[in-house]
Amino acid sequence: MSNSFGELFRITTWGESHGGGVGVVLDGCPPRLALTEADIQPDLDRRRPGQSKIVTPRNESDTIRILSGTFEGKTLGTPISMMVQNQDQRSEAYTEMATKFRPSHADFTYVAKYGIRNWQGGGRTSARETIGRVAAGAIAKKLLRERFGVEIVSYVKQVYDIVAEVDQATVTLAQVDSNIVRCPDTDSAERMIALIEDIRSRGDSVGGIVETVVRGVPAGWGEPVFDRLEADLAKAMLSLPASKGFDIGSGFGGVLMTGLQHNDAIRSAANRVFTKTNRSGGIVGGISNGEPIYFRVPFKPVATVMHEQETVNTDFENTTLKGRGRHDPCVLPRAVPMVDAMTALVLIDHALRHHAQCGT
Repeated sequence: MSNSFGELFRITTWGESHGGGVGVVLDGCPPRLALTEADIQPDLDRRRPGQSKIVTPRNESDTIRILSGTFEGKTLGTPISMMVQNQDQRSEAYTEMATKFRPSHADFTYVAKYGIRNWQGGGRTSARETIGRVAAGAIAKKLLRERFGVEIVSYVKQVYDIVAEVDQATVTLAQVDSNIVRCPDTDSAERMIALIEDIRSRGDSVGGIVETVVRGVPAGWGEPVFDRLEADLAKAMLSLPASKGFDIGSGFGGVLMTGLQHNDAIRSAANRVFTKTNRSGGIVGGISNGEPIYFRVPFKPVATVMHEQETVNTDFENTTLKGRGRHDPCVLPRAVPMVDAMTALVLIDHALRHHAQCGT
C-alpha cells in the first residue's frame, strides 16, 4: 500500500478513522524554519468535523501534537512526526457494515485487493486520513509563503448547479472563510448553504467544485517529462477522497477554441516576460511560466446517505443496507483546506527540486 507522497519534501500518513489516532511523518523539511503547533492548528480547524451545521457532526478537536523534528521552536531538518488523537469514534454505528459493502465506498475494492478491511468508519479510506496531509501542508504553505512569496487560495466555486462568481486575481483567504461554505461570493454562498441544508434534511448529499489559484510561483518549477507540474498536481488532487477530476487553465473548455484563440501571447516589460492571457493556467510544457496557476477539482456527492440501498454482503449475496451514520451532506467546505494542503505539498517539493538542480 502506498502511503507516501513527494520526492524531496516527502510525507507518510498513518492511522485509521476509528483507531487511536492519525498522523504524518514529514521528511525533507529544511532546518531553521520557525514552527510550533500554533502554525498548524488553524488549517486543521478548517478541516475538522463538527465545525458548522453543514458538515458531519462528529465531535473532534483535532488537536495537533508535534512529536519530533523541532527544537526551541525551529525545525531541525530531521523527520517531523505529528499526530492527532481520535476522540469520538462511535464504532458501534458501523456494525452492519461489518458484513455488508457500502455502495460507492471502498469496502468491496479493499476486500478484493487485500482480503481484509477495517469496516469501522472506513479505516484508511476515510477522509480522516487527510489530517496528516493538512498538517504537513500547513508547513509547506509556511515555507512557500516565507521563503518564496507564494500564496495559495482555494475556495468553493460550485455546489450542485450553483456557480459562484469569483475574481481569481483578488480573492483572499478572509473572503473564503467569511462563511461556513467557504465560497467568497456571498450571494452564491447563501444559496449553497440553503441547498446543503435542504439536501441534508432529505438524507441525501450533493457535490461540487473547488477552485484554486496560486500566486507568486516563479517561472521554472516543474520536472518534465513524467513529473510535469500539472501532472503532479493532478495526482495530488485525485488522491483526495471523493475527488473525481482535475481541470487546469482552460481545461475542458479549451476544446471549444481554436489554437489561435487559445494561445497565450507572450510579451516583455521591465525585464519581465509575461502572457497577455492565461489559458495555460500558469504551466506550459509541465513547467511554471510565472503566471498565476489555477485549476478546478470536482468532488462527488458523499457516498453515505440516509436511505436504504441495494448492496451485497461479504458472502456476495444480494441484500440491502440501512442508511445510517454521521456524514457530510456536502464535502466541499472541508475539502478546501485539503486541496490547499496538497497544492502546497506539490509546489514546495518542486521548489526544492528546482533549487537542488539549478541552484536558484
